Amino acid sequence: MNAPNPDPDPDKTPGLEPGGGVSPGDTPPDSGQTSGLSHREPRQSKKMSVAWLVAVIVIVALIAGFFLTYLIVYLTR
Repeated sequence: MNAPNPDPDPDKTPGLEPGGGVSPGDTPPDSGQTSGLSHREPRQSKKMSVAWLVAVIVIVALIAGFFLTYLIVYLTR
């Protein structure tokens, strides 16, 4: 299925010069609207955002644990 061209027909549009240009100070013709109401976007799942949050917390806890262990070993020497 082919959609019709939204641009105005140059042969039937007043004010166009040969070649499709417009005179200085003239407003070029506007294209028809091709968008309209569309289907609603599906809601994003919160499962993935919770999984990322848990993953970041686990990684931060592991890094903090590494530095805490390093500090304890350094101070007990």
